Parts: sequence; C-alpha cells; structure tokens
Amino acid sequence: MTEQRDGPDAETVARAAAGDRRAVEAVVGEAHPFALRYCRGRIGRGLPGVTAEDLAQQVCLALLGALPRWTDRGRPFLALVHRIALNEVSDAFRAAARRPETAGLVPDRPSSEPGPEEHASLRDEVARLRPAFDRLSPAAREVLMLRVAAGLTAEETAAVVGSSPGAVRTMQHRALAAVRQEVGVVTPA
Repeated sequence: MTEQRDGPDAETVARAAAGDRRAVEAVVGEAHPFALRYCRGRIGRGLPGVTAEDLAQQVCLALLGALPRWTDRGRPFLALVHRIALNEVSDAFRAAARRPETAGLVPDRPSSEPGPEEHASLRDEVARLRPAFDRLSPAAREVLMLRVAAGLTAEETAAVVGSSPGAVRTMQHRALAAVRQEVGVVTPA
C-alpha cells in the first residue's frame, strides 16, 4: 500500500491560517520534507552560496507568510508548497548567475558527503544526461522532478500539476524513454 502524501488536510491548514500554533507546526512539518526533496532534486547539494536545506527553509518561511491569505480552492496544499519551492529555486539560480565572484565555489558540506571521485563521476553523469533532460518539455521535466527527485506518487504529482494520474504516468514514461534513447541506454526487453 502506497502512503498518500497530499499534505495536511484542509481543516488543519485553515486552523494554521487562523493562527493555531499546533496547526502551523503540523503544516510546516509536512511541507518541509517535500520542499527539501524538491529543492535537492532541482539544485543537488547546492549552488554557490545556497544549499537545498537553505532553500527548503526559505520555502517554509514563505509558506508562513502565505498561510494567512490561503483559501481552500480544492487543490492539495502541496500544490502551494510546490509553487513556492519552484519560485525559490528559480530565484536562487538567478541570484547565482548574477554573482560571478561566487562561481566555482563549493558550499560547505558534511564529511559524509561523497569524495572528489564520486563528485567527478556524478558531474560526468549529469553532463551526459543534461542535454537530453533539457530537450524535454518544461511539463515533462517538472513531472520527472516531482516523481523522481521529490518522490511523489503519480496521484500526488497529478494533483500538484493539475493533471490526471494516467497523464502523469504517460508523460513520465515518454520522458524517460526519450532520455534513454538520447543517451543510448538500452532497456531490457
């Protein structure tokens, strides 16, 4: 049985929007892991001057600011968290691009991080896959990010992007097939 992670229920979010401290803690407690998975999927371990953990914290802070204005429109609450995370990641990329003095700097990382060989191997792999990934439609890239990097189910992804689970599965299948074909990965029959 797959655990459904639509985020907090509408009643909890409404209580949080009204200022109920326990409800706010519950909402942020469910939003943070989603935001962290999403940010890690989009930026990896970090951009110059910012990490996925930093961005996830910014998402939660922005969420706290958005809560008082939240109204239930029938969409899962994680759709709002996704939109905020998407904006925070975009802002981080723009900020990094504007600061050429930070280009090439590696953010501090815990000692459990992979060593130089693993980083070089991962960079090579990303460099090999990036052109194929970039040729996908923005919608297909977003579906892959939500399904693979953020770990959402097809149902959760469909709710976030405003589609059906079947359409999400089809888009994911076609996007992965296109990437595999472009990079020359042979799949077993």
